[in-house]
Amino acid sequence: MTESERVLWETLRKLNCGYHFRRQHSIGDYIADFICLTKKLVIEVDGGYHDEPLQQQDDQIRTDFLVSKGYTVIRFKNEEIINDQSKVIGIIKEQLFNK
Repeated sequence: MTESERVLWETLRKLNCGYHFRRQHSIGDYIADFICLTKKLVIEVDGGYHDEPLQQQDDQIRTDFLVSKGYTVIRFKNEEIINDQSKVIGIIKEQLFNK
């Protein structure tokens, strides 16, 4: 795991919100960074290479596949996780409780 994935994983593990998260969970040909199976919520952590046009296309194909299977996908950049954890957790909680 990258540093930002480690930080987010530790935060998700300690998140007392009634939902359980897994990491590195397979869905079809893809592996979700983090997932809440109960809410069908996938959380992806994107490093700098996700800004590359070809990677963005691949990410969109992946997102489209996951959405077609009923998942909601949210993506965070490494910097967001490291620099603004409260915002990231707020977005995650919003998805968990408003679905």
